[in-house]
Amino acid sequence: MSTDALHVTLSDDTVAQDAGPIRELIDAVGSVVVGQEQMVRSLVIGMLTGGHVLLEGVPGLAKTLTVTTLAQGCHAEFSRIQFTPDLLPADVIGTLIYNPKDGSFTPRKGPIFANIVLADEINRAPAKVQSALLEAMQEKRATIGDTTYSVGDPFLVLATQNPIEQEGTYPLPEAQVDRFMLKLHVGYPTKDEERVIVDRMMSTAEHPGIKPVVNLEQIASARDTVNRVFVDEKIKDYIVSLVHATRDPASVRANWSLDLPKLVEFGASPRASLALARAARANAFLDGRAFVTPSDIKTIGMDVLRHRVLVSYEAEAEGISSEDIVSELFARIPTP
Repeated sequence: MSTDALHVTLSDDTVAQDAGPIRELIDAVGSVVVGQEQMVRSLVIGMLTGGHVLLEGVPGLAKTLTVTTLAQGCHAEFSRIQFTPDLLPADVIGTLIYNPKDGSFTPRKGPIFANIVLADEINRAPAKVQSALLEAMQEKRATIGDTTYSVGDPFLVLATQNPIEQEGTYPLPEAQVDRFMLKLHVGYPTKDEERVIVDRMMSTAEHPGIKPVVNLEQIASARDTVNRVFVDEKIKDYIVSLVHATRDPASVRANWSLDLPKLVEFGASPRASLALARAARANAFLDGRAFVTPSDIKTIGMDVLRHRVLVSYEAEAEGISSEDIVSELFARIPTP
């Protein structure tokens, strides 16, 4: 793809300048968290695009540690909500406190009013609590009593869930999962990485964490730069082709190695196209480029699409996951 005459006011030097503090943040988190570079990068992409992130993985893989360390590296308000089956919507959003002296009610805002919110083990909360979180995630506001308040700006929900424990949990409905821009599968570290973890963390002393390296103004500047990263018309067509193929793979002329029309129950919505374009811009920004390439789409595409493609019973019977289907799409649909 030619980058001549891109009609862009943004230069690679400007991108590199604004990306500098963000890279320092990634490096600072990496000084604490071992072997989860892609997870850290994806969390930062969510922060740069205003997209919420869902982290799924077995216990003990540093999901919570990564989010809290990321929050430590920002001059931003952070709150953590430990989701439990007895949690109430008021515990998340807030409530009205009665003042007996004058008979008035005063709003007490809940932990959702912050810049970075860690929703730990979100699938342990019942449906009414999950729906209370939904408005804040989508509309960036929350209602207490008769009054609606704006939440933090920037506002980012980073949620974790345990995929192997089913008893006493409430699986997130598809409508709410779709609100998350990215869904990350957090895997085990390698043998060498785990050896480093043992050396670094085996002391019983509390880890000091990291000092803030970026402020809200720098994050806002970086987000503004991300919004100016150039996306060519052919890249936009490529994004739409990928997302449309998840809905109607039979309409795509490709030599499929999988029988996709029988394997896909529901495809991704237009929200996926927007998320893919925004995430690709942020990925290019972190790489120091003022324009998006097809490699940006492929790098971040799995995290954007894996939770938006619902497989059929035939796919489940054959052991084919949504990730297998997304990989097939990237392998067969021509890149510009």
